[in-house]
Amino acid sequence: MSLRTVRSLRAVLRPRLRTAFVVAAASVSVLVPASAGTAATPGPSDDRALQRQIDRFVSEPGGPPGIIALLRNGWESRVLRAGVADLATGRRPHVTDHMRIASVAKAFSGAVALTLVDRGALDLDDTLSERLPNLPEDWGSVTLRQLLNHTSGLPDYTQDPEFIAVFTADPRHHFDSRRLLDWVADEPLRFAPGSRYEYSNSDNIAVALMAEAVTRTPYEQLLRRLVYRPLEMRDTSLPQGFRIPEPFLHGYDMSDPDSPEDISEAVSASGVWASGGIISTPADLTRFIRGYAKGALHGRAVVREQRQWIPGAASQPAGPGRNSGGLAIFRYETRCGVVLGHTGNFPGYTQLAVATPDGSRSMTFSVTSQINEDTDPARLARLRAIQENFVCSLLRDGR
Repeated sequence: MSLRTVRSLRAVLRPRLRTAFVVAAASVSVLVPASAGTAATPGPSDDRALQRQIDRFVSEPGGPPGIIALLRNGWESRVLRAGVADLATGRRPHVTDHMRIASVAKAFSGAVALTLVDRGALDLDDTLSERLPNLPEDWGSVTLRQLLNHTSGLPDYTQDPEFIAVFTADPRHHFDSRRLLDWVADEPLRFAPGSRYEYSNSDNIAVALMAEAVTRTPYEQLLRRLVYRPLEMRDTSLPQGFRIPEPFLHGYDMSDPDSPEDISEAVSASGVWASGGIISTPADLTRFIRGYAKGALHGRAVVREQRQWIPGAASQPAGPGRNSGGLAIFRYETRCGVVLGHTGNFPGYTQLAVATPDGSRSMTFSVTSQINEDTDPARLARLRAIQENFVCSLLRDGR
């Protein structure tokens, strides 16, 4: 692995913190001009306009090698793709290609936790001191609700200097996923629980540990029982290693546009676990987000709690339009309407999975390079604009 790649991997462990409820970057909707392809009606002409946008995005210097978007309205699907799934072979992306879904995995931990809340095994007001008494006493008042909406104040273990040093020395290092919070166990809360929003990878590690504690069942088994099986997902898993099942979308480091480096299998999933380690496919991720967004896994009372929105609370990276945060789900208010879902960011991958609140329309949008506010804010703004145009096409489809 090149020194360039090691440096780029290290950079992803230093996300920009969102330290207030209102985030200026998330409150501005950046739009592609009509000349760039914002068609007035859906259909073939709309798809051609969208295709031009992703073709242009892939072909620009430093652009990702590939993009695949799966839009679904009822039982009808549209697939748009640009570039390739693998630069070495030139193979095109496919909806059954495996990929790292990055922080969209946080929605899966939310699905597990909220299902357990619906069944009475957990309560949104359960505290860490009640469910995980071995964690630092200073963290004890943090509730499950605050973990799920990122208002807990837990220090982010991925920013710990010692964790970063181990990761940098060997990105494939096998971490003990259930001891990831140990890296920051000597640190106090960053703020009083519930007092503000701050995205933290530690939150969803704690959520998974709480689920394990009350069920005495490994988190991986809970995913299979409570999420994969009910939603008929067949190609999704949470591995501990760095391998990705074939066939897969190859993810690339594009920091040197003249020499893209394949980093698909550069990082062990054990270091992110419930916060970002899941592997899925566009087809499976579509099944998930349609069911999750409409509340198919839990009842209406839990859905109402989940959709208590924090204005300006943005996912990482921010999604299209204006962002608001709920319990392990985000609300993206575009110029054409609202969709719910989650974004993800991981070495080699940028993800968006959204659906309408009733789950009838959905979109997964997968990019094979990492694009975020810290590494390339201008490119992220263009990506969000394209994603918003895709959402608008999805919401107009069939009307």
